[in-house]
Amino acid sequence: MDTLTYLSWPALPWKRLCRVPKDLESVTDRATETPPRAVRLSRAAIERIWQSAETLYRTGLHPAIQLCVRHRGEIVIDRAIGYAAGNAPDDEPGATRRRVTTGTPFRIYSASKAVTAMVVHLLDDRGLLHIDDRVCDYLPEFSDGAKSAITIAHVLCHRAGIPNVPRGAMDLGLVSRPDELIRLLAKAPLVGRPGRQLAYHAITGGFVLGEVVRRASGQDIRSVLTKEIRAPLGLRWMNYGVAPEDAGEVALDAITGVPPLPPFAQLFTRALGVPVEQVLEIAHDPRFLSGILPAANVVSNARDLATFFECLRAGGELDGTRVFESRTVRRATAERSYFEIDLTLGLPLRYGLGFMLGGKWLSLFGPDTTHAFGHLGFTNVVAWADPERELSAALVTSGKPFLDIEVVRLYQCITAIGREIPKRG
Repeated sequence: MDTLTYLSWPALPWKRLCRVPKDLESVTDRATETPPRAVRLSRAAIERIWQSAETLYRTGLHPAIQLCVRHRGEIVIDRAIGYAAGNAPDDEPGATRRRVTTGTPFRIYSASKAVTAMVVHLLDDRGLLHIDDRVCDYLPEFSDGAKSAITIAHVLCHRAGIPNVPRGAMDLGLVSRPDELIRLLAKAPLVGRPGRQLAYHAITGGFVLGEVVRRASGQDIRSVLTKEIRAPLGLRWMNYGVAPEDAGEVALDAITGVPPLPPFAQLFTRALGVPVEQVLEIAHDPRFLSGILPAANVVSNARDLATFFECLRAGGELDGTRVFESRTVRRATAERSYFEIDLTLGLPLRYGLGFMLGGKWLSLFGPDTTHAFGHLGFTNVVAWADPERELSAALVTSGKPFLDIEVVRLYQCITAIGREIPKRG
């Protein structure tokens, strides 16, 4: 049961891998799923999608995987495979293992940005702010020099000019002192004129948006999220961190695959403020789960995350409950950047106001996904909606391979979803 039984490429001696049991059913959990025929899909199509998830798990790069897929409003896949704890590459063979379930919450890292963006858009709905307002209208700390030209929209679409994390900003002790953290960010030098350059704001933009929400509404962003989005949608998780009594339920993440190599390791360090290896040290710190890091610390299972995206796919209303105005969803997901080179990630991407967008050929969400929108989270979490396929999905993993050829299995799984759930005729 403890031997690795599947690898497409040779196992290198320095490659960090999880143990994969021969019997995958022994580590698989299934929740209630709508019969495929009820939404005009075949059972074979659903099983081909799940087989692609099993292939991803067999790589040994992920201690645990959850996949939730909704089509035409119905949950057609809600499954999990692996161990939430005790089966990381560095765990001892005799370590106590905790099976993952479909209810297990995961850290979704940068996929948090989509959630944060919609809280901001919601406040625009309520008239408490306007997307095109200047940040300094709410945060006077940003009133000096060219920073006074930064708008909320610039932050949402990664054009604020402050992508790099200043020294000391990743100190979790600052999370409970947002005013001090904002002063630190306000002193950071601009890397370009606000609005001009596309450069992914991995951490900094979230802190700015979170504080704009707090000062505009008088409530922290966690409270607004719970009252205005989580409660109406009936979500158990999908919150900034978790309650102290729930911390032990969160799946543990692990760095897997080959070690980070230059120059990519340096690029990640510049964007995240710490080396890649330290990201998980921070994420496993109790303060990460108790605090509010709007760009990075939402905790959710795949089902709650897919439900959130299903609400957006449906124009802001789900099961008779309207959370967002339809025009708000259209504004949030409208194109703001068309395959420009992201100066942080070094890749051509399309962005909306808080979302990564799909494309005809080049897309995080598979080919022929021009109208899809979603977000990536720390290498191997992907959540998205594809209106043309009447589809919303969340693929959540606890393995964090940096650069590994087996990552192609993740993309193949995403591609399988789009292939087996075609566009509506």
